[in-house]
Amino acid sequence: MKYSYYPGCSLEATSVEYDMSTREVFKAFDLTLEEIPDWNCCGASSAHSESHLLSLALPARDLAKAEDMEATVVAPCPSCYQNMKRTKEYVGKSIENREKINKALEGTGLKVEGKVAVKHPLDIMVNELGLEKLAEKIKVPLEGLRVVTYYGCMITRPEGSYTFDDMENPVSMDRITLTLGASVLPFTRKTRCCGGPVMVNNEETALRLSYDILREAKEADAQAIIVACPLCHLSLDAKQPIIEKKYGDKINIPVIYFTQLIGLALGIPEEKLGFDKLIIDASEITAKYKPKKKKSKKKKATAKAK
Repeated sequence: MKYSYYPGCSLEATSVEYDMSTREVFKAFDLTLEEIPDWNCCGASSAHSESHLLSLALPARDLAKAEDMEATVVAPCPSCYQNMKRTKEYVGKSIENREKINKALEGTGLKVEGKVAVKHPLDIMVNELGLEKLAEKIKVPLEGLRVVTYYGCMITRPEGSYTFDDMENPVSMDRITLTLGASVLPFTRKTRCCGGPVMVNNEETALRLSYDILREAKEADAQAIIVACPLCHLSLDAKQPIIEKKYGDKINIPVIYFTQLIGLALGIPEEKLGFDKLIIDASEITAKYKPKKKKSKKKKATAKAK
């Protein structure tokens, strides 16, 4: 199965471990990720403040390229996923909308029709690959690992007619985590905002929102927080030392992408999953869940001789 892969800006910079682990996990299931050539930024949240048309035209250019590839778009970043999905639905809503966007694309040599689907890797893992196939590949069950799953405020609330999970109580990441053998603890803030979008202009509020999430995870006795969003990861992982200092509360909880967690259970080497990129060290977890080394034939023969 081939997909058009849209990594987006974050996965090529601050969240490179999300990109690394996504590619490794898809490869493990013979799912091909073909990167969209010469892709551009989806506009994130900044384009909306400048121009509604610009916020649609930016992802439309990427969608047009994906249509040439004739493959469903996979967008790991919830902001990218939301923007591309919103544009696809806008273009498909009427001929007038499509003509408006294609007018904006004049000069690029591209036209968008809105004919390719846009999906998040969570959706692919649960609803296309399926949990049974996921279970078949597990080499290192994550038994004994206690985690909370944190979805953030965007991934389950895209505009349009299709959503792959419940908007108020999503469970796709929970189901994956349970399939891997780990325990998912109750967590009331699983869809609360981490404050990431206002980190620059209102740091006080952003840090407080992130602290509330981290504190509840700590009170739940979680060993890790599992995420699927680069901005959430940045807020809870990179900002965690700042939050600890500000509130005088030692948290020390690793924040791990769900693709890293899957990769760990599949026995993929931790360096290929980008665990060394995390700010909060997760080595206690990765050390515990390593594939057992097979004894060489020479050692077996020596043991028999003795």
